[in-house]
Amino acid sequence: MPKPVLLPSLLTAGLLLAGLPTGAAPLPQKLDSCSRTRVKEISYRLGSTDENGVLIPMAGSGSAISYTNGGYQVSYDMEPAIHRSREGDPVELCLTFIPDCSEAHPGDVRGRQYRARNLRTGDSWTLPDSQHSCGGA
Repeated sequence: MPKPVLLPSLLTAGLLLAGLPTGAAPLPQKLDSCSRTRVKEISYRLGSTDENGVLIPMAGSGSAISYTNGGYQVSYDMEPAIHRSREGDPVELCLTFIPDCSEAHPGDVRGRQYRARNLRTGDSWTLPDSQHSCGGA
């Protein structure tokens, strides 16, 4: 059986053909700083793989969203504002919280919280970048 191939969305293909940037500014590193990015993927918090190794999102397990600049946010709850977003939507992402990770393993910086504002819909949400903060599970 052939291996599944992920095709670019029509929006991404259109941006590439039009010569418009598909990338984004890096994630903000300083508290209260912001950067612009775009929605890469909207999904659910949990998923499982089928017999072909394809990830099947589990509807109702919470919300997850990733951005073209490598950002990611997740919630145990369903976030309607996230699910009203679309791939390619422009987003302003602002760093609102940095946990104290001094007691965690080196490099474990999970738990940063970002406020996202979808510039197409006007919706906003504030969520962490991981289900657990640094030093957690």
